[in-house]
Amino acid sequence: MTIEPNLLATLIGYGPSPVLEFSLFLQDRPYQLVDVSVTRSPTPVTRPTTRGGVYFSEKFAYRITGTIKDTGIVPLLSKAMLGPNTEFGDIQIRTKLLHAGKMVQLNLHAHLTSSVEGPLGIELHMILVGLESV
Repeated sequence: MTIEPNLLATLIGYGPSPVLEFSLFLQDRPYQLVDVSVTRSPTPVTRPTTRGGVYFSEKFAYRITGTIKDTGIVPLLSKAMLGPNTEFGDIQIRTKLLHAGKMVQLNLHAHLTSSVEGPLGIELHMILVGLESV
């Protein structure tokens, strides 16, 4: 999967902004994702490597965090999460943003690393594995 660097820079530049609307898709069902932020952070590896024989990791990762208020998603999360599963699902997230003077739809592909259920919904922590414009 590829990541278009210019689009990624534009997306990160928005920061945690209520301006963009995000939809997360699991089993072809859309869920509104709010309070979304995309950041770049280091990983605990010293060189690019395959982790656990399951997925490849660079020395840094782009992380996505966001909250879903619909608790009906909970049963679907265990099938999509990294961890004990060796066959984890690819989570698709869609948004539209202004890039180079025109509106562009983005498809983000992510892997779920953790989820935390709280009073405001379910906070998801993901790693971005792909980003493309449509």
